[in-house]
Amino acid sequence: MESSCMDVRIWSVFMLLFPLMIITLASSYPRENEVDRLSLLAFKSEIVSDALGILSSWNDTSNLCGEWQGITCGRRHQRVTGLDLQSSQLNGTLSSRIGNLSFLRTLNLRNNSFAATIPQAIGRLSRLQRLDIGDNSFQGISGSVYWGVLDQPEERIVAVKVLNLQSSRASRSFISECEVLKNIRHRNLVRLLTACSSIDFQGNEFKALVFEFMLDGNLDEWLHYSSQRVVGPPIVELHLNLLQRVNIAIDIASALDYLHNHFHVPIVHCDLKPSNVLLEKDMTARVCDFGLATFLPDTSCPVPSVQYPSNSMRGTVGYIAPEYGMGSAVSTHGDVYSYGILLLEMLTGTRPTDDMFRDDKNLHNFVLMALPERVKEICDPVLLQEKENCTSTNPASNRNDVQYDETQRIEECLVSIARIGVACSVHMPKARMEIGKVVAELRVIRDVLTGTRIPKEHMITA
Repeated sequence: MESSCMDVRIWSVFMLLFPLMIITLASSYPRENEVDRLSLLAFKSEIVSDALGILSSWNDTSNLCGEWQGITCGRRHQRVTGLDLQSSQLNGTLSSRIGNLSFLRTLNLRNNSFAATIPQAIGRLSRLQRLDIGDNSFQGISGSVYWGVLDQPEERIVAVKVLNLQSSRASRSFISECEVLKNIRHRNLVRLLTACSSIDFQGNEFKALVFEFMLDGNLDEWLHYSSQRVVGPPIVELHLNLLQRVNIAIDIASALDYLHNHFHVPIVHCDLKPSNVLLEKDMTARVCDFGLATFLPDTSCPVPSVQYPSNSMRGTVGYIAPEYGMGSAVSTHGDVYSYGILLLEMLTGTRPTDDMFRDDKNLHNFVLMALPERVKEICDPVLLQEKENCTSTNPASNRNDVQYDETQRIEECLVSIARIGVACSVHMPKARMEIGKVVAELRVIRDVLTGTRIPKEHMITA
């Protein structure tokens, strides 16, 4: 009898709480896919033309997983797993907020008109199994780059650079890239798959280059992502921590070292800058855009050399070596200067063309004046916030006979990076640090940063 009364009381309590449980579950369901909903609405806000009205169902009053066209959701967690807008006649910009769709497995945007830089956010879709964004483009200085999928011999995503032949430098750029990329092989240089020079259906000359597709966009997008965010607080922060930046700096310097010192004829890139550094999904850096590249004269090994007018621009404002402005010949020292400015930009998060640099002020002097005591003040704040990314995994660095403060280690690494950047970007070409030494010094900094190497001055034996 007592057990029966207990069962009745339990059942009564359950019946009283059941409506509250239903209300709680109902109210928590929208919050589960709120990130997806806001990300898709941000995607919609960048579309300027929706001829078929596909996105008209995307609104606050309809059910995301049941009524929004082109959307597939998982049954259990009700998160967006598929986005299929193929041939929807959409015209606009591909929003970077698409990278917040963390459960997305398939993304099909083929046959639309998205004109934008490649959003590095796509590379953060870790669950993505199928990506098809072919036949979309973004505009460049010398042409357009299209995303596509090659089916043979195996399916792969490629970037097709179609040159704008009305540009005076397009033909020279095409020849230069073909001459350089058909010969070089290095893990930190973008790989040219094939080139095409023909006549299109209208009888016009057509030239194109087909490259490997880099999902994580370019370095410039990562360094200055905050200026490209949509209005409102971002859902996902995308930035590079200190260790990632050091690894990228090593990759870029290794590519230059190969071009300058280990290819049978020295090659000068002539346009090194963050937007010409592409990132793979594992954050490996690859230098691209050899449209201005030049073979240095070598009588012992004749190679076709692309000649440029004496008054042509050898690079991009902010990264051009000062001697080029005075008519000096192209040299590897010019690349080293560009690299030094790029390295200082990675350190400070400040472009060399920032409004703060006027008259005689420049990024080189800005960092030089801060050495060594005030380097922390001019660094990108992100580099001082993520100490956990530089935590040592080497047991030797945690021994009792080693007393080395992690904060001090990071600050010393920042000073060392600043010194290298300044040494590479000094005014006199021959006084600049040799790129091979840059690679060696940065590798030491990486070892110190990860704790696999401890500077002698910080070793305290028992």
